[in-house]
Amino acid sequence: MLKRTMATTAALLASGIIYALPAWAEEAAAKTPKINDLDTVWVLLAAYLVFFMQPGFAMLEAGLTRAKNAANILAKNFMDFSLASILYFLIGYAFMFGEGNAFIGLSGFALSGLEGDGVPVWASWMFQAVFCGTAATIVSGAMAERTKFISYLVATLCLTAVIYPIIGHWTWGGGWLSEMGFFDFAGSTIVHGTGGWVGMVGAMYLGPRIGRYSPDGKSRVLAGHNIPLAALGVFILWFGWFGFNPGSQLAASGLDNANAIALITANTSLAASAGAVAAMALVWMMFGKPDLTMCMNGALAGLVAITAPCAVVSPGAAIVIGLIAGVIVVLGVKLLDILKIDDPVGAVPVHGFNGMFGTIAVGIWGQKALGLGADGLLHGGGFGQLGIQILGTVACAVFAMVAMAIVFFLVDKLMGLRVSKEEEVRGLDIEEHGMEAYADFQIFTTT
Repeated sequence: MLKRTMATTAALLASGIIYALPAWAEEAAAKTPKINDLDTVWVLLAAYLVFFMQPGFAMLEAGLTRAKNAANILAKNFMDFSLASILYFLIGYAFMFGEGNAFIGLSGFALSGLEGDGVPVWASWMFQAVFCGTAATIVSGAMAERTKFISYLVATLCLTAVIYPIIGHWTWGGGWLSEMGFFDFAGSTIVHGTGGWVGMVGAMYLGPRIGRYSPDGKSRVLAGHNIPLAALGVFILWFGWFGFNPGSQLAASGLDNANAIALITANTSLAASAGAVAAMALVWMMFGKPDLTMCMNGALAGLVAITAPCAVVSPGAAIVIGLIAGVIVVLGVKLLDILKIDDPVGAVPVHGFNGMFGTIAVGIWGQKALGLGADGLLHGGGFGQLGIQILGTVACAVFAMVAMAIVFFLVDKLMGLRVSKEEEVRGLDIEEHGMEAYADFQIFTTT
């Protein structure tokens, strides 16, 4: 009623019938959140782009796994976002951005009582919800081809409703890391690192897929069934990242925002390109062939690494960050193979290792943000910005891994986390869903 009365008063003011707002209206207007229409459209457009990353992940993970598990991995990508959206609306957003303490938010459940800052709260929730869904779907790739569907969904509930929002509150929600000056512009640690490290814990808990290693411990390749599908997924993800990083500016009106969005966009694409080139060059030198899957993961590694510093580094630094990320992902895949941690799609090196590297890169190449020093570099008090970045990314990684290790343990004891040997051999599509992704094609035997 107050808003409607104020709108009427504003109309009378504009028409010249009255010449000044009454005192009560001025006071109410000062308390009413100012919503910018262009900023709202920009944030929602970015949210739509980030949502489009969900089919990107689905295509990538389906293509890099075997045909007998394609429907299962697609179902996980479909349902983890669906569950994450509802839970993040009911409690996750409140835990992340509600008033509370330095550890967790404790108000604003189902967005009750929350107001938007520059954009309506519904737009803010939508943008943050697609980020939450991204963190969840990263895990499915690392644990692919041997995880029970229902068990995965239960673990996803815990990740998206509680664990991810707590990490978000520490950083973007004004919690203890935020107070220290920790900087993660679009989520190298908060989103990608969380998903990557949880995926690693899950892969370690499950153990390798049947046949991944020979009896004498030698590595065997369990090749993905559709490389074109996986490549399409990477292109979709690259495109969606133009919502992920530039959208995190959270505003588009004004010259400053326009310049920031343009710089972030350029840095994002340059880092992805550099990551692909570096990964191709290194894998070519190491194995004699330019492996396409490594090139694709190199691009994703560059995208993950630039996500934290994209707004505070130069384009030249973005290229360097991307080049290093491409090297990290190749060596990371090799390291996991040595450790016998079976990650079918390379999610851990891409998101976990490079999420940490990208966050640390803020303290090395960051040039403008809160705490800008006279030398043009970021500073976070006596501890130094680099130290804060290292502390923050390690703290988030440790919390995510320990918390989800407990979740996986409990889920395993209550309902089992891994499918049986017979189910794994026959394929999760038939056993878990009673269907095949490629009907009428003889892809494998079931006897």
